[in-house]
Amino acid sequence: MTDAKLDELAARLLHHGAEKLSPGASVVPSIVPAAVFHLPGIPSNAPYQYGRFHNPTWEALEEALGLLEDAETILFPSGMAAIAALMFATVANGERVLIPSDGYYATRALADQFLKPLGALIEERATAKFLDDGFAGFKLVLVETPSNPGLDVCDIAAAARAAKQAGALLAVDNTTMTPLGQRPLTLGADAVVCADTKAINGHSDTLMGHVATRDGALAARLRDWRKFSGTIAGPFEAWLVHRGLETLEVRFARMCSSAATIADRLAASKKLVALRYPGLASDPAFGIAKRQMSTFGTLISLTLRDQIAAERFIETCPLIQPSTSFGGVRTCAERRARWGDAVAEGFIRLSIGLEPVEVLWRALSETLDTV
Repeated sequence: MTDAKLDELAARLLHHGAEKLSPGASVVPSIVPAAVFHLPGIPSNAPYQYGRFHNPTWEALEEALGLLEDAETILFPSGMAAIAALMFATVANGERVLIPSDGYYATRALADQFLKPLGALIEERATAKFLDDGFAGFKLVLVETPSNPGLDVCDIAAAARAAKQAGALLAVDNTTMTPLGQRPLTLGADAVVCADTKAINGHSDTLMGHVATRDGALAARLRDWRKFSGTIAGPFEAWLVHRGLETLEVRFARMCSSAATIADRLAASKKLVALRYPGLASDPAFGIAKRQMSTFGTLISLTLRDQIAAERFIETCPLIQPSTSFGGVRTCAERRARWGDAVAEGFIRLSIGLEPVEVLWRALSETLDTV
């Protein structure tokens, strides 16, 4: 999608739903904390029946996200709830699932501890080699690109072609990029999962996730999973994410621009053992990233000499918030080896926030000089 089309989409998002408003109606979606609705007679005649089935506040967010994704969108109370719904709603006993060996660790843990005991066959591949050996015999192929935390990239269009040829369902975890940075459905994926906890909400104050798909049967299956499993979002949390979504375009553009500037400057640092950012021309992922992304994201992976140096950098930099998330307004970082990721002890995932870039760079560079 071109920059002009993305700009048009961002503008439409801000005015989405205005055509439904009557004079005097609130422009902001209402928070509807209802478990029950007025339901005389035949239930199917009422737009709302029970709080586990649907909620007006959820629907406002689903419609807004659906506009952004250009696809039907199903809301879940976290990114992992969205991934769980996709797995459990599509995979049966004896069917094969392919997941990234270097992606978000919780996806692997969920598959290993809960899907595998039900008879699913779980296999893993590194993101950079995800297309190797094809997808023959797989029911579900789930790729995270760029991978979290290593920032390797998979060619989504090529993966979609291979999955279609093999009869597999291709889902893409697009959390690191959001629909404004990368559009997997347009590139041929069957479904997109996203942790809206991150950049879409953007304020680090609630959990949320969604699955988007242009496959009506899959969407219906996911809605049934949500209804019968009770994996539902709270209306207040949905309202918070809707509010955050309205500023996504300006936040994400600033953070991505700052990340590109800082990554370019970090590339000259002699303190770093390694550096990954898909927007660097020297990065192994740059060619594919340039082809399928409209921007290069807010995450930078850097490696210092050891655990002590990494922790000192994170804990002493005045403009780094030590935390285990990304995509928020504050620059944050963590040493990912502490979670068991297969990375060096000095590996850091750095998420660039909204701080003015020169002020942020000064704080980062001055702290690097001390480690």
